[in-house]
Amino acid sequence: MGGRMSRATAAVVLAVAAGVSGCSDGDVSDVASRAASVGAEATAAASSLASQGAEALASATAEVRRELDSVKGGVDAESDVTLGDPETDGDGRTTVEVTARNTTDEQRSFAVQVDFRDSGGNLLDVVLVTVPDVAANASGKATARSTHRLSGTVRARVANALRY
Repeated sequence: MGGRMSRATAAVVLAVAAGVSGCSDGDVSDVASRAASVGAEATAAASSLASQGAEALASATAEVRRELDSVKGGVDAESDVTLGDPETDGDGRTTVEVTARNTTDEQRSFAVQVDFRDSGGNLLDVVLVTVPDVAANASGKATARSTHRLSGTVRARVANALRY
């Protein structure tokens, strides 16, 4: 259930707590009522957190889109960008190495949108990383780092890349 407490679980927790604290049988209906209330509050809180998370993700995605749109003279370079395997750093955030191959005869920089997704394909986080000043006909590297801790199996993919 991923951290959500069901009403039944809340009822069991409160019923056990009531039993441990020595409530009489007459208090059981009160405990059940409180358990249902706590369960409803827990469900509402979980829903609120999910909504806030979705709003934060939408905001981050919009910000990355604005940054990419502000790149002057950018050319699609998705085929010139590869990602390593996602890893977890010491802070518990997901990182992935980004390699940009400059196939032009002049020094260029790259702006790369990296999407972090779970095993089901659901978007968990989106970041923008710059690979600056890549020499002509050479490759440059940078590291994309999630904005928060991601759990489970995380996959990374290049969602957009511009060479400029």
